[in-house]
Amino acid sequence: MTTTVLITGASAGLGAAFARGFAAKGCALVLVARDKDRLEALASALGREFGTVSEVLPADLLDPAGLDAVAARLADTGRPVDVLVNNAGFGLPAPFPYSPVEDEERMLDLLVKVPLRLTHALLPGLRERRRGAVLNVSSVAGLLPTGTYGAAKAWITAFSESLRVDMEPYGVRVLAVVPGFTRTEFQERAGMDVSSLREAVWLEPEAVVAKALRDLARRRPLSITGRRYQAYALAARHLPRGFVARKMARTRRAPADRPDGR
Repeated sequence: MTTTVLITGASAGLGAAFARGFAAKGCALVLVARDKDRLEALASALGREFGTVSEVLPADLLDPAGLDAVAARLADTGRPVDVLVNNAGFGLPAPFPYSPVEDEERMLDLLVKVPLRLTHALLPGLRERRRGAVLNVSSVAGLLPTGTYGAAKAWITAFSESLRVDMEPYGVRVLAVVPGFTRTEFQERAGMDVSSLREAVWLEPEAVVAKALRDLARRRPLSITGRRYQAYALAARHLPRGFVARKMARTRRAPADRPDGR
């Protein structure tokens, strides 16, 4: 029986890497993103390389009609989806409240409301079939006080860990994927200046996906790639929160307070 995997934000970055990772395992794919042309190009490339059957489902998940369409696809028991990868997301360049509140609300919807809605649509079928998985792409930003993006990612990690406990009796696996800085379009699209970051902090999307698929098979709750980020996560969980907050406050100043004025 072929496993069918639906991936949001599949046109680039980690989403495209997840598509390649699951295609290499012989899975059928449902590729979701706004850009139909990029999805079709990815589907064609995966078909040539792996013989993968890919369904292209263009949708803007922040548009109610687009979200409804993807939720309906997940709930379709006639064409069951076995694995959901909640990957779609974006960040903002300025800390709260220096970004427009409309942008903050859009980001919160995409990082919290959308995965909640899509997971809710899929779970009844997974429970009934007593198999399947949900992978939620979080971030190490969710382990520390790192603004509203980090707060939303903290929610998705906590949601995943709680859901994992609830779904374990039904044989459904749930994994929070918690990457650090990864070479994708994310930073450029968010308008983030990452030029000062050292080469050593960067992860390749293929490495993040490979680790996630291994951890999924091992039924682990979290997947964190690289010893640097594993140590970071360990420290974040065990250092006193007040100490951590003071350290983070030094790096998170309002734009007007920054010496360079940016």
